[in-house]
Parts: sequence; C-alpha cells; structure tokens
Amino acid sequence: MFSYCTDPDTLDTVRWFSCFLTNGVHLSFYLSFLKVLVLLLVTAPVALAVGFAGAMATRATLPPLRWLGEGYIAIMRGVPDIAFFLFFVIALDQAFEWTRHQILCPDWTDPIRQGNDFLVCPDAKLPLGRAAEWVHQTYSFFLAVVTFAIVFGAFAANVLRGGMRAVPHAQLETAAAYGMSRRQTFWRILVPQMWIYALPGLSNLWLILIKATPLLFLLGIEDIVYWAREIGGTKTSKFTDYPHGDWRMWYFLFLLVFYLSFTRISEILLERLTVRLSHGQATTGGEALRKEAAA
Repeated sequence: MFSYCTDPDTLDTVRWFSCFLTNGVHLSFYLSFLKVLVLLLVTAPVALAVGFAGAMATRATLPPLRWLGEGYIAIMRGVPDIAFFLFFVIALDQAFEWTRHQILCPDWTDPIRQGNDFLVCPDAKLPLGRAAEWVHQTYSFFLAVVTFAIVFGAFAANVLRGGMRAVPHAQLETAAAYGMSRRQTFWRILVPQMWIYALPGLSNLWLILIKATPLLFLLGIEDIVYWAREIGGTKTSKFTDYPHGDWRMWYFLFLLVFYLSFTRISEILLERLTVRLSHGQATTGGEALRKEAAA
C-alpha cells in the first residue's frame, strides 16, 4: 500500500482505487489465484496416477481386483461431484481424527459420537486447535487434493481404459509371437501407444478439472470465489476503510475472463501435444501428418 493511503476519504478516484486494489486483502485475493494453479499442478498428476492404477485394476486377471477397479469407476462416475466433496472430506477428516484418537488417547472413556457431534480428545484434532492459520489452510488443501484425485482419477481411469482398448490387438499378438511376456507387452507396446488414444479424453478431463476448482470454496478454503464474494460484496468486514457498492458482478466477471483465458491456453498446449504424439502413429492424426509431410 502506498504512503498516501492513510486516509482514503481524502483521495481522488485514481488514488482511491490504487489503494483499494493494493490493500492486503486484495493481495490475498491475488494469491488465491496461485493457490488454484498449485492445486491443478498437484492434483492433475496425482489423479492421473490414481486413474492409471484404476485402469490397470480393470484389466487384472484376479476377479476381486477387477471388480474393485470397475466398482471404483462406477461409483465415482455415478455420484455428483458436489455430493462427494461434501461427504468424503468430512468422512476422511473424521477417519484421520478417529485413528489419532485411538493411538493418542487410549484412556478416553466418553463416546466419540454424541448425537450429531464427533468429539475426540484435543490431541487428536486435525489440525490442533492451537495450530496457526496456515496449518489449517494447508490441511484443507491436502484434503482437497485427495478428494479431487479420487473423483477425477475415476474419470481418468475410464479414459485410460478406453485408450488401452483402442490399441490394435494385432500389435499385442505380434509382441507375444516375438516372445515378449505379458508385462513386457503391457509396458513396451500398450502403454506407450495408449496415450495418443486417451489424450482427447484426458484433455476434456483437464478442462473439467479447471472448471471444478471453485469447489474449493465448499471445503472452507479461501480461494478466488471466496475472495471475489467477500471483497465485492457491499456488507463486508474485509474493507471497513473502503466502503463501496455491490461490485461482485465485476469480480466474478474477472473470474470469468481468467477461466476462459486459462482454458484457451490449455487448449493450445494440448493441441500441440496431440500433434507431437501423433507422429508415427497409426491414427487419423498420424495419417494426416504423414500425408502432409509427403506433400
């Protein structure tokens, strides 16, 4: 904040906005964009790993493992994201606290569930009541990453399973005829080629994941939606020195531009990745590239 921001009532319009937009609360708003980007960068590879494990499970020869993979995909795809977020985060948090309670407070005699309350000993709380605010935010962020990874991992598993099935079976038979084991065929033939078939579905999943980041607001994380509502609203405790009208429309319009721009950048990068992976592949894109090179 600038030195002339000590008395906002004496400022002209330009200086008033310069103070308003550089206030510490606005800096938290700007920082929340970084929080969303970090969530995407962390969640995407974790969800992809979970999805790959789920896709492998559906191809397992052991029926229980195959049923587990198929059941995971079916349940996660069938439950609305918002319902799963509201349920799973609470269940996971209580599971962590219950486990800590059993280990740290073995002499506790009161029941943990008392009506609608879930009460564990103070040492079992996560985070601890005396923990700093950043610890609470980090813990909520961790729960968000786990939840996003499980939900979108199921969609990724279904996409990767489809990509594996799209690889020409004749290539797998040829690998077996040359003496390659089932594991060698999977890692050297199937997995390298499945990505080009799975990339369109994974691209759509990435764009859906971008649009799903406002669900952080439901988890109590101070994300961009939270700050846009708090800062833009008329009655707010965030800006006692800078009273203003209802500006939420402008803040949410800014979020609209942000998401549309980020989506467009993602589309451009994904298109380039698709072209790169299509070289030498027996796909429509690969054939188009060969014809273009031949011409």
